[in-house]
Amino acid sequence: MSSENGTTEPPSNGAPDPAAEPVQYDEGYGPEVGVGPHPLPWPEGERYDPELLAHGDRRNVGDAYRYWTREAIVADLDLRRHDFHVAVENWGHDFNIGSVVRTANAFLAKEIHIVGRRRWNRRGAMVTDRYQHVRHHPDTADLTAWAAAEGLPIIGIDNLPGAVPLERTELPRRCVLLFGQEGPGLTEEARQHASMVCSIAQFGSTRSINAGAAAAIAMHAWVQRYADVPEPGGSGG
Repeated sequence: MSSENGTTEPPSNGAPDPAAEPVQYDEGYGPEVGVGPHPLPWPEGERYDPELLAHGDRRNVGDAYRYWTREAIVADLDLRRHDFHVAVENWGHDFNIGSVVRTANAFLAKEIHIVGRRRWNRRGAMVTDRYQHVRHHPDTADLTAWAAAEGLPIIGIDNLPGAVPLERTELPRRCVLLFGQEGPGLTEEARQHASMVCSIAQFGSTRSINAGAAAAIAMHAWVQRYADVPEPGGSGG
């Protein structure tokens, strides 16, 4: 089985995608990250990747998943994913989408939904999208239809007139958190289809915060309310 020591991202100029050509380390990480070859005797079990055991594991994964195959990691995460989904509008190639995906992985979102263009800038995701279920929707109507079939309310996150303060709102346990692009925010169609739009309180001079930061705040609000947060030194999900 081939190992997953890293990837490269498709260039923005439309050149051929080099992702199929393996590189040694995850984007942004060097040889000092992770662990080297596993000392003999090797641990046994299908979860372990022989190439990673032999050559070391420099991926952007937690220590509990060192030397595991990608499939084994995804299967383990699937046992405890949270009940919220994350959707991002992708009408332009917004670098912040990668940051949103990385945060969704950190907070263990059920699925990630890309609305609009199928291609998106993965560099900011730091290859965390490999461990998430990513679903594409050609437009907002398709996302809305899917969410309705699943019984999931869509919660828009944007500082719009009439939005309710996130800090004073209890998010539904099962929901889709929908984020717009950096700059324009949620499209008008997304606002109309959202069950509710939540704003994030700001106290400085700027009119808005980074889309990736807004997504992290909203996801953490859900985590504070519903997640099984481990005690110091423990583990949980």
